[in-house]
Amino acid sequence: MPSLTAPAAPRTPAAAATPAADVPPACPPPPLAVLGDDVRAPLTGGGDVPYAALDLAASAPAARAVWEEVADYLPLYGSVHRGAGHLSRLSTDLFERDRRTVAEFLGCRPDDQVVFTRSTTDSLNLLAAALPADCTVLVFETEHHAALLPWEHHGHRVVTLPAPASPADAVAVAAAALRELPVGRPALLCVTGASNVTGELWPVAELAEVAREYAARTVLDAAQLVPHRAVDVTELGVDWVAFSGHKVYAPFGAGVLAGRADWLDEAEPYLAGGGASLRVDGGAVDGLVPVWQRGPARHEAGSPNVVGVHALAAACRALSEVGYAAVTAHEQALLRRLRDGLSTVPAVRELSLFGPDAERVAVVSFVVEGRDSAEFARRLSDEFGIGVRAGLFCAHPLLRSLLAEGDAAVPGPDAGGCDDSPVQAVRASFGAGTPVEHVDRLVSAVRRLTAEG
Repeated sequence: MPSLTAPAAPRTPAAAATPAADVPPACPPPPLAVLGDDVRAPLTGGGDVPYAALDLAASAPAARAVWEEVADYLPLYGSVHRGAGHLSRLSTDLFERDRRTVAEFLGCRPDDQVVFTRSTTDSLNLLAAALPADCTVLVFETEHHAALLPWEHHGHRVVTLPAPASPADAVAVAAAALRELPVGRPALLCVTGASNVTGELWPVAELAEVAREYAARTVLDAAQLVPHRAVDVTELGVDWVAFSGHKVYAPFGAGVLAGRADWLDEAEPYLAGGGASLRVDGGAVDGLVPVWQRGPARHEAGSPNVVGVHALAAACRALSEVGYAAVTAHEQALLRRLRDGLSTVPAVRELSLFGPDAERVAVVSFVVEGRDSAEFARRLSDEFGIGVRAGLFCAHPLLRSLLAEGDAAVPGPDAGGCDDSPVQAVRASFGAGTPVEHVDRLVSAVRRLTAEG
């Protein structure tokens, strides 16, 4: 197991170093301090190197500012809501202040609700459970499974839209499908903010506008957008937004569904239990008759994840303090560096839906001609201390379509989890806390491994 502290005399094998001739101009340090920057990874050839975490699209490391806020709070936490003691009242006040922090961070409207959940997947399932029974959901086949699967699972009619060739085409495809829906029935358009496969940005505001033209509502899956770009619900015109704390430099366990209150207040509680119930009438003779809360409490039954929520809010504060201008500038510099470097390796094919010039966040997926992606990712880890991901990234329809466009991918072994396809890709993703050396090391490692033939 790698040490959490660097040894006094670290050894960096030559295989992990970037050749001097390949080193691009220097970059400023990352704008966000994160935990784990002192973790070292053992190499199969002996020695160890600083671990290069390049799988942030799955989970980002915790920001140091988040850890500090959580550490300050842990001695003081108590039960939330209804407790009369000092720690309970303190925790309740903090919990609700964190809710306001998230609302401000997302630019919510005055009457919007912020409901705390376990994750983006949980948030979208909550919304699916709250939709009117006759609601039609439109969703592009290119979505992550978290946004692709909940709607039919909860019994709604789903219209699956084909993969668009460009952002403008996405708007046209959505408009054509919305035009065919029955007038007067509720409808919801689900759209991603940034692809977890290609990093490409989607035309969220334009899609929300076309949805309004046909009296439909919009939910934004912002899991891959919030870490990289500011999200303002009011400016974008979306009705709901969902994201996860573990994507934005907070530990696992908390997510958000924020947006309009009416459908949420009219729906049955997502979970039945304490906190969601205002009171319970009746008894053994007449049966139990619960009267449910309105507002966020209606869908937050049970003891909430106070520490996870506080960490998520702390991450929002940390990103706001750093500023998205600094985050974007750093990430785009690294993104250019990575894409330019990979483009010089003939065997590498980058995956893209909208084309190489489309605006994107710090996510790059690629295949190497004639190479098994799962094995390639393992060698990046074992020989260079680089952590990437291999698989279909829980976006199977999109990946299979992109992989079918070329013959660079070859069958590989079962990767397990939700990516157990015999054909896979490699994904590198990074963020505001990523040092430039990690990206340069990846480019060098890809060159070395492909040169082996």
